[in-house]
Amino acid sequence: MASHTVDDSTSAGAVEMDPMPGYVDLITKASTVMYGALRDCSACGLELSKRTLLDNAYITWNEIFLFCFCAFLWTQIRQGLTECLFKPLAQRCKLQNKDAAKMPESAWKLVFYTMSWSYSTYLLFFTSYTFFYDPPSVFYDWKSGMSVPTDIAIAYLIQGSFYGHSIYATVYMDAWRKDSAVMVVHHVITLALISFSYAFRYHNVGVLVLFLHDINDIQLEFTKLNVYLKSRGGSYYLLNDILSNMGSVSFSITWFWFRLYWFPLKVLYATCVSSLQSVPHIPFYFFFNALLLALLLMNIYWFLFIVVFVVKVLKMKEVNDVREYEEVEGVKAAAAGLVPAHQANDSDHQHDHSAVHGKHVQNGVSKDKHL
Repeated sequence: MASHTVDDSTSAGAVEMDPMPGYVDLITKASTVMYGALRDCSACGLELSKRTLLDNAYITWNEIFLFCFCAFLWTQIRQGLTECLFKPLAQRCKLQNKDAAKMPESAWKLVFYTMSWSYSTYLLFFTSYTFFYDPPSVFYDWKSGMSVPTDIAIAYLIQGSFYGHSIYATVYMDAWRKDSAVMVVHHVITLALISFSYAFRYHNVGVLVLFLHDINDIQLEFTKLNVYLKSRGGSYYLLNDILSNMGSVSFSITWFWFRLYWFPLKVLYATCVSSLQSVPHIPFYFFFNALLLALLLMNIYWFLFIVVFVVKVLKMKEVNDVREYEEVEGVKAAAAGLVPAHQANDSDHQHDHSAVHGKHVQNGVSKDKHL
């Protein structure tokens, strides 16, 4: 097991760098450094890439087998939990049919992302790693083929195998949504980042990327579950409605803060600028940064859904899903995110009448009101 203690020699040999720049610094310095690296790379091409891959990629067949086995295991665990726990729980809660069909997927993802993000949090804040507070340190003392600390290797095995499972699950197990194709691309890019960053020993960056992304999935699935639970057994439950609204607000804030603020300013600055300062000829510099930039673009794409969601919440409409398809009857076909979904034909008379009789009107249906 490799040690991850930061000693004095590491600190002394490290280049002094700004761990957290601003957006302007990121754009100007990253573009300047990347342009300079491209200009100086006269030998760049397929032959150099092939030689660099063979010289610097370190991964064993045992690790590949373990990845495939764990991806298969995640699928079996999900199917077992769905049949033995999530579906019976949905039936016991007397969820509406469309919500009962979507609840197991959200419950499964909530369980996994809570576990994985908790472990990433432990690595970054309860060990000697300094990656979060000093992002350039992810490249301090980097060496080709260096050993991967056991605790980080475990995080990589958990996350890599899960995203291998997720590619299969998105196509064959999950409800198909408007952005499912983008989701498949996201999983492929994430799996490529995890696999190649492990093989090229950029695992320190990987832990930081995983930490900054998993928290939003926890909030998303928590919010969706409360959206399903607020209307069950023919009644309306105020507590779940409040929790879904609170989850929606926190999801929107942390999406921007973690994925559009910390991710580019901590991770992209470190990979685009600091990496070449610590390791002048770092392998596959352009490849990894291209994948990370693609991940940022997808985060921006999904943020557009969030903006639509926030606008509708400000209009005091009901929190529901924005990325699902609508059928002729007006029933949603899939569940993935958040979106206000009050029908325009809910009349003021219905709301007034239901309020007098302790009822809640949702999509034209009057329901008993509970806390």
